Amino acid sequence: MEEHLKDFKTYLTIEKGLAKNTIVSYERDLKSYLHYLKNVESILTLNDVQRIHIIHFLSFLKDQEKSSKTVARHIASVRAFHQFLLREKAADRDPSVLIEPPKLERAIPKVLSLQEVEILLDAPNSHDHFGIRDKAMLELLYATGIRVSELIGLDTENIHLTMGFVRCIGQGNKERIIPIGRTASEAIKHYLEHGRPHFVTAKHHDDALFLNHQGRRLTRQGFWKILKKLANEAGIAKELTPHTLRHSFATHLLDNGADLRAVQEMLGHADISTTQIYTNVTKTRLKDVYSKFHPRA
Repeated sequence: MEEHLKDFKTYLTIEKGLAKNTIVSYERDLKSYLHYLKNVESILTLNDVQRIHIIHFLSFLKDQEKSSKTVARHIASVRAFHQFLLREKAADRDPSVLIEPPKLERAIPKVLSLQEVEILLDAPNSHDHFGIRDKAMLELLYATGIRVSELIGLDTENIHLTMGFVRCIGQGNKERIIPIGRTASEAIKHYLEHGRPHFVTAKHHDDALFLNHQGRRLTRQGFWKILKKLANEAGIAKELTPHTLRHSFATHLLDNGADLRAVQEMLGHADISTTQIYTNVTKTRLKDVYSKFHPRA
């Protein structure tokens, strides 16, 4: 069964072109699934798997108090795996075909207010190269709504300041072009001229746009530490994650009347229903304003 999992990973990597983190997630889910089949159901070949075995596996996950989101993710992994086996003729049927995922309550993304965004963007120290870099990163994140993984994956050639856009490679290796506003363009230009040269070393010649103190490409963990430090210094009490500026970007655009399809394209969402969650944020904010200020609320 492990051989089939290796083949599935190759398929996800080469044919589907999925991101590394997505493939790791599939592999983790399917390893627990195969372990369950082998050690609990005593199944040694995938062609012997029946629908009832998958149902038992899902009950097993629920008994472990896994969240509905985790169970739904496991179902998606198991279904994709069995569809692959059927297509590759490694199995003669798909036992997952009638398995329905649990209904999920979509959490409302946490966003910063316009004032909080301004405070955070002004937090970096503009008098040293670290602060100049951090300012450019935050301005670019809020200006474009790109993911942190996309931010740290940028090379200098992906930024086109004269034309005012960034070329970004997102999930599934898909490319998209996103406009950059004047403020972010100025911060990036200032970083390229007065910040980045201080990070470049004779030992490392990295093409990455954003570098760490060793002259190498900044990591997700490195950015996360920077963000937490700046949020603390800015006195922002809200829980802040690397995705918060992305959520704020989308919400503030919709608050100001942006077209949902345009926001979907800029965020790189394959399905517009993913983008629609931000309309719930704006509705919630409107209700809060109404409750607070209307005399008969």
